[in-house]
Amino acid sequence: MCAALASLLTALSLLPLASPSGWYVQALLVVVVQAAVGAAARRVPLARPLTVAAQALVTLLLFTFAFARGQALLGVVPGPQAVARLGQLVSDGAQDVSQYAIPAPVTPGIRLMLVGGVVLVALIVDALAVTYRSAAPAGLPLLALYSVASGLAQGGARWLWFLLAAAGYLALLLAEGRDRLSRWGRVFGGPRRASGAPAADAWEPALAPARTGRRIGAMALGIALIAPVVLPAMGGGLLGPGGAGALGHGDTISAVNPLVSLQDSLNQPSDAEVLRYRTTAPDAGDMYLRILTLDQFDGTTWKASERRVTDVPDTLPTPQGLSSAVHTTPVSTSIAAAPGYAQNYLPLPYPATRVRVNGEWRYEPEGRTLVGDQGQTTSGVQYQVASLEVDPTAQQLADAPPPPASLEREYTQVPSDLPAVVKQTARQVTRGATNAYERAVKLQDWFTVTGGFIYDTRVAEGSGPDAIARFLRDKKGFCVHFAFAMAAMARTLGIPARVDVGFVPGTLQSDNTWSVGLKDAHAWPELYFQGVGWTRFEPTPSRGSAPDYTRGPTPSGSGGDVPAPHLGDTSAPTVTASAPAGCGHAQRRLGGCDSGSQLPLGPPSGGDGPGAGTLAVLVLAGLALLLGLLPMTWRTRVRGQRLGGTRAAGTATLGAEGPRDDTAAPRTLAAWRELVDTAWDYGVPPDDSETPRRAAARLIASARLTGTGAAGAVERVAGAVEQVLYAPRPLPASGLADDVRLVRRALYDAADRRARLRARFAPRSAVRLLWRMTERWNAVTARWRAALPRAVDALRRGKTGDRTA
Repeated sequence: MCAALASLLTALSLLPLASPSGWYVQALLVVVVQAAVGAAARRVPLARPLTVAAQALVTLLLFTFAFARGQALLGVVPGPQAVARLGQLVSDGAQDVSQYAIPAPVTPGIRLMLVGGVVLVALIVDALAVTYRSAAPAGLPLLALYSVASGLAQGGARWLWFLLAAAGYLALLLAEGRDRLSRWGRVFGGPRRASGAPAADAWEPALAPARTGRRIGAMALGIALIAPVVLPAMGGGLLGPGGAGALGHGDTISAVNPLVSLQDSLNQPSDAEVLRYRTTAPDAGDMYLRILTLDQFDGTTWKASERRVTDVPDTLPTPQGLSSAVHTTPVSTSIAAAPGYAQNYLPLPYPATRVRVNGEWRYEPEGRTLVGDQGQTTSGVQYQVASLEVDPTAQQLADAPPPPASLEREYTQVPSDLPAVVKQTARQVTRGATNAYERAVKLQDWFTVTGGFIYDTRVAEGSGPDAIARFLRDKKGFCVHFAFAMAAMARTLGIPARVDVGFVPGTLQSDNTWSVGLKDAHAWPELYFQGVGWTRFEPTPSRGSAPDYTRGPTPSGSGGDVPAPHLGDTSAPTVTASAPAGCGHAQRRLGGCDSGSQLPLGPPSGGDGPGAGTLAVLVLAGLALLLGLLPMTWRTRVRGQRLGGTRAAGTATLGAEGPRDDTAAPRTLAAWRELVDTAWDYGVPPDDSETPRRAAARLIASARLTGTGAAGAVERVAGAVEQVLYAPRPLPASGLADDVRLVRRALYDAADRRARLRARFAPRSAVRLLWRMTERWNAVTARWRAALPRAVDALRRGKTGDRTA
């Protein structure tokens, strides 16, 4: 049980990542059952692979019962529906991990990932340390588990989790060392010491193995200490910085989680500048910069759907639903991102019609967003955007016809478990409204004026289906709560809605540029009206500005006379950069802070490229790709060696009966092995007990090659092998490589696409590589096992001789 104990102690480091911690009890029970099954299988005894297989089977049944009971046969036997359910939970868990801050709520998907990760590590550790009796390598999966937890967790208690993980691993090494020593027989401490003899005179053979075990443990623990420091932490988010404090050249803002990092950005102690722009917009105070659109609502949170991306067109398509009858004003904007602002999505005014930017960028048509490709980020990027300022009238919005059926169906979906109070409140608030526009305005006014809501960035974002209901009850939150709630309530009223994440316009500076800081991060809802398209609303009190079409006319902003370069400009004027860390947000709003550096606004630039975290991910992805291609690469190399040898000229020697080709037999046998392995790759397994003729007949029948030229090729190769094996003077054979290639081509033509891909990228015969490596490993370990007793005996004789002398 030491392996299970080590895994469970290491798994304690995951506790800070999710709350509540009931998932750990579930993982503990599964690990204990899994370890008990392994102990019983080894006591039978079963073969080592069968022992691991039995543990994996029982674990699968337990997981099916715990997570897919309703879709399984008899509640435990996994069928196609149960497997699909488990796969869906894994997919949901991956999305939930990217959406929630630490500690994340234990959703079903996150629970499956946590329990599954711990149980998988426990299975690997048990197999290595107990079944295969090699405890030292078992530290690698434990290290991986601890490194993930250490890289994600925050706070000062990580040293405690490390001590627990280290204790578990050292206990595992100690147990394995004692087990190995016990197989040598009874361990003696040497002859009984004479009275007064020094302690060094006594020989203790157990010291050397124990010392070796401690050294291995110290090395593994050292790696565990260093790895979390060296590896990039998975933190930050779409808007927030990788660490606390102001942004600098060495800091980045990662594109991971727009919602979690949005609250982090709003709560930063200083308002670091992330963007600086100059625009021709008549009222830049209404020009929100959109980063990402969240259009999928599952009752727990809003997420961005997976959409296809294309190359960035020279001119972006006409905005969906926008009619020529609606007044629009062309706007030109030059934007410069701070070097420390590095995320994957390019902030743009909506709707953009043309974007000039250097670098690797892709276009997502549904959300009209640009996303970085191949590690491209916004760090230091300068770009120019042509966009439209859409100015519909209240009458145009009120008279909007129904939206297209497909759009309405997609953007009015709400989960069945959404609390009924959400829809009831929406109907109550919009009572008396005669159209979708009036209902939308009533919702906005209720949140901002009449509903008694309070803006507070310290309120937790909330999770679970009841999060919106709690917000409607407590009436306290920040922009995420207001945007989520209004969009969800609009959907219950049949109004297509989604949520945008980005920045409010920022602060007008004395040089007519606008400065956008971390505290300008924002979320707002967009509602769809046919003829106008996606239309912004502002339900968050004291944040942003309500659009003119949702309120009475107000004086235009002060940005109307702001000069700005058009898309054809190539000059590169410079403007002031972020305010000092001590400058408060209110002072920045008034433009009263001195700047300490210069941030250029000029022609498009590509930024600084991928950061350290991106490079680390790329390296790991490259290693995974190389590992996945290893079977195909090895198989191609072996095939070339075998068939290349069959075409090489043999070495002739002169014997008593005339010239003899010394390489004929190896070349023929190599061609036969290649033929057998090729058939194996396409689903015809080998049988070493068969004669070549019998094996050839079975191959022809199984692969349905009867009556083809490939069948004759198989028989010719088999005949050549029989000549080599049985004939006193084998007849020379030629063209064997061509025969093997002919058979391979016939097998390829007869196979379906799946079998072809399997034979190419995951050939079954590549298991011979594993067998070869296993044989070599067993040979090496056997030599070490034989050498170790001899070394101990030599040491004993040396010490005995010293005492005699």
